[in-house]
Amino acid sequence: METILRVEDICKSFAGNQVLHDVDFSAEVERIHALVGENGAGKTTLMNIIGGIHQPDEGTVYFRGEPVSFANPLHAMNRGISIVHQELSLVPNLSVAQNVFISGQTNEMVPRQKVNRFGFINWKELYADTRDLFDHVGIDIEPTTMVSKLSVSMQQLVEIAKAISFNARVLILDEPTSALSEKEIDRLFGVIRELTRKGVAIIFISHKLDEVLTIADQISVLRDGRMVDTVRTEETSRDEIIQMMVGRHIEDMYPSKSSGVGDVLFSVEGLSRRPYFHDVSFTLRRGEILGLAGLVGSGRTEAARAIFGADALDAGKIMLDGKGIQIKSPTNAIQHGICYLTEDRKTLGLFLKMLVRDNIVSAALNRFTSQLGFLRRRAIQDESMHYVDYMQIRPPTDEVEMISLSGGNQQKSLLAKWLSAKPKVLIADEPTRGVDVGAKAKLHTDLRKMAEEGIGVILISSELPEILGLSDRVVVFREGTVAALLEGDQATQEEVMKYATR
Repeated sequence: METILRVEDICKSFAGNQVLHDVDFSAEVERIHALVGENGAGKTTLMNIIGGIHQPDEGTVYFRGEPVSFANPLHAMNRGISIVHQELSLVPNLSVAQNVFISGQTNEMVPRQKVNRFGFINWKELYADTRDLFDHVGIDIEPTTMVSKLSVSMQQLVEIAKAISFNARVLILDEPTSALSEKEIDRLFGVIRELTRKGVAIIFISHKLDEVLTIADQISVLRDGRMVDTVRTEETSRDEIIQMMVGRHIEDMYPSKSSGVGDVLFSVEGLSRRPYFHDVSFTLRRGEILGLAGLVGSGRTEAARAIFGADALDAGKIMLDGKGIQIKSPTNAIQHGICYLTEDRKTLGLFLKMLVRDNIVSAALNRFTSQLGFLRRRAIQDESMHYVDYMQIRPPTDEVEMISLSGGNQQKSLLAKWLSAKPKVLIADEPTRGVDVGAKAKLHTDLRKMAEEGIGVILISSELPEILGLSDRVVVFREGTVAALLEGDQATQEEVMKYATR
């Protein structure tokens, strides 16, 4: 196959920290090339160099056999290299067609949206162009639909269509399935395969190795900014990829289940917030991890938010240590020792422009305030550095902005924030979303250790192996209510799906 993109000896440093070391990488037309590695391995930096966001310190990017240097992302897109980032960049109050052709130029002179002689957008041609593009790549979305009306998976397809509208020959997809259900992933993979049949080279970045092994033709592994190897998918295995990523074998992704579950620590009865969930009841025992399973939209996260006081309940009782409690706000929940690790760490969980130190202590500032109302800076630093070391946050300092950390280290910092708050109950909603296999194993171990220390852990995850691997019991949600409680040998993938879908 034709090699359309090649990078040679790429080096890149930020503030004296070398992120990429002499990296070589290539992509072929009609092929899906996966790029994997732990958080901080340099994957995103490499793609940002290819896509014109960063300039390399050393090395050369070749496109269609010629050396290129892109001044900015639009320059790269106009040449035929597009990136679909994990964080979508659509405008919700515009139509699908407007988003697809929203900005930029196909060359220096021709606008992307066709206008009539009076300077107004020619809507008929805009919608027709969008339909033609969708037909070309196999997307079934009405161009006039407002983006705000679309599901996350449909928005992902619109982003891909927008990238392809620049006549992309190389399409980089950064964690494209992180917020999608299995059915939505199958739809996305169908579009990706259709694009390769049209001659597009796909670079697929993901932490989900099972998906990588399903979709990719070949896999390149980065570790600590260096290219470890590139292998053909049919000639490798999941275990070999993991070993290349982390430099060691990870024998146990999931620690042993609890052997010392105690009495009931926390319970809810008859919780309702229509139309999202109704009549939800379950108990959480000391020392256990209770899994909440179910399909997207089954009501798990909505119930968790209401328990935490982020949304108001219509009805129901909450009990902690055998006593009824009233939770009217997240602050109220934290005061009771109930903490919620949100699935949306960047918007709802962390202060990205603040230091790691300030994030870690942000949920427990009352513990670090003097009688006169002043912050005790030394105590804050001791606390934050304790958790930087304990959670193995990298870089090992609390004096950098949260936004500069990789996704996995941001997630570790978010868990550290709630550990600092000394929870009695921790609701962990998608705690390992967007993190690499090594960080995932570490977070699994940390959650189990919390349970062993007497903290009640409620785990919500869209990854069924994670639910089954970590949970001592599994509550299955369906259509906003509890469909089943599975224990021990009952908790299998088949049983969970039976109750989640029947």
